[in-house]
Amino acid sequence: MTRVIVESLNLEAQGVARPLDENGVPGKVVFIQDALPGEDVEYQSYKIKSKFELAKLEAIYKSSPSRISPRCPSFGECGGCSMQHLDPRAQLSMKQRVLEDNLRYLGRTKPEFLLRPVAGPSWEYRYRGRLSIFKIPKVRVLVGFHQKKANRITDMLECPILPKKISDLLPYWRELIQSFSSPESWPQIEFALGEGELMGSLSYVFVLRHLSRPSQKDQELIKQFAQEHQIHIWLQAGDLESAKPFYPEQTQLCYRLPDFDIEMPFKPTDFTQVNHQMNQVLVRKAVNLLQVNPSDRVLDLFCGIGNFTLPLARHAREVFGIEGSEALTIRAQANADHNHLENKVQFACANLFEVSPDTIKSWGRASKWLIDPPRDGAMALATAIAQLASSSNQEDQAYLPQRIVYVSCNPATLARDVGILLGQGAYRLQSAGVMNMFPHTSHIESVAVFERTHG
Repeated sequence: MTRVIVESLNLEAQGVARPLDENGVPGKVVFIQDALPGEDVEYQSYKIKSKFELAKLEAIYKSSPSRISPRCPSFGECGGCSMQHLDPRAQLSMKQRVLEDNLRYLGRTKPEFLLRPVAGPSWEYRYRGRLSIFKIPKVRVLVGFHQKKANRITDMLECPILPKKISDLLPYWRELIQSFSSPESWPQIEFALGEGELMGSLSYVFVLRHLSRPSQKDQELIKQFAQEHQIHIWLQAGDLESAKPFYPEQTQLCYRLPDFDIEMPFKPTDFTQVNHQMNQVLVRKAVNLLQVNPSDRVLDLFCGIGNFTLPLARHAREVFGIEGSEALTIRAQANADHNHLENKVQFACANLFEVSPDTIKSWGRASKWLIDPPRDGAMALATAIAQLASSSNQEDQAYLPQRIVYVSCNPATLARDVGILLGQGAYRLQSAGVMNMFPHTSHIESVAVFERTHG
């Protein structure tokens, strides 16, 4: 075992250290699980590579003032959280620093102004997720998240980042699956919470994935379970489109964006933000940063079911939402109709990972853009914008937005795209900052604002 002072924290919440050799020269980097910056620790390496080592924390001789006791008994084993041992305020600071470092080293830039980091609830915030099921032969059923870096299910009976009712149901799900005629035919449970018909009331929907048709006895057990716990259960035999309500037959889910008087119906299998409270803050912040005027035509790229599109439509003349999934595009249009905004929005299904300057011109002119891509980012889109910006044709320049708000869930791909957008000198990075959408995890949600430098 080796003793060392931890220098920093990486994105996986591992302590980063470089132990000194006998001559006082720093050696290769060591990543120590659960160690925090400034701590004097002892570690044992379990994976040794030519340029780095992975290590397990064995002892702490001097603790960081930011170290706290993890609330979850499964912390350290479960792969869901990586930072419960770090004070939430320090988590937010660390995520802001990761964003700044990515912009500096990958994007070769820094924002002119740092947005204030935004925090929300630290516990019971996860309103959507997927639990895996595993049957230990002749022993018991496990229901939970995967273990860290392992294809095994965590033996968990509670989870404090889940709403209390969902956490409390974990042991009961075990019993139910165990009682089925073929427990191994049920690989996962997806859950989604939304507001019901009454303002403030919550509906709990669980989607049970099954590999073979449930027996009549199993179906009766599911109905009894739903009645006893006052939940809604859907069954899913194949892809997402195969998911259908089972009991009760009618299910109404929605979330609301009260600042914009928007009600968003959704299906439990639709992509929505897992943290509804922080989503309200994110939408309000993004719309404000975009500085939309009543005369503006706005593009909402990777629009999903209209999470940003419809709030933007409350302020803009027109919003054009583009999404790669046909099913989500249909859902977005239905949500526009539901909120009586069908005359102010238009939707199209298109592959935003294959975009050219001609593609952008086909969308028509829009002075403001909102971009909210998945973790892969929007490289093709950023490249097409840069190509238009380098064109000597003034007509091409007219299709470039004056302002872009880029919402990102991956600081590395954001930084890459920032480098592309700034490369031609047509845009400047006006501001950027983080929001702790996923407390206690390594996931980083951030917002960046770009402005045209000319044109």
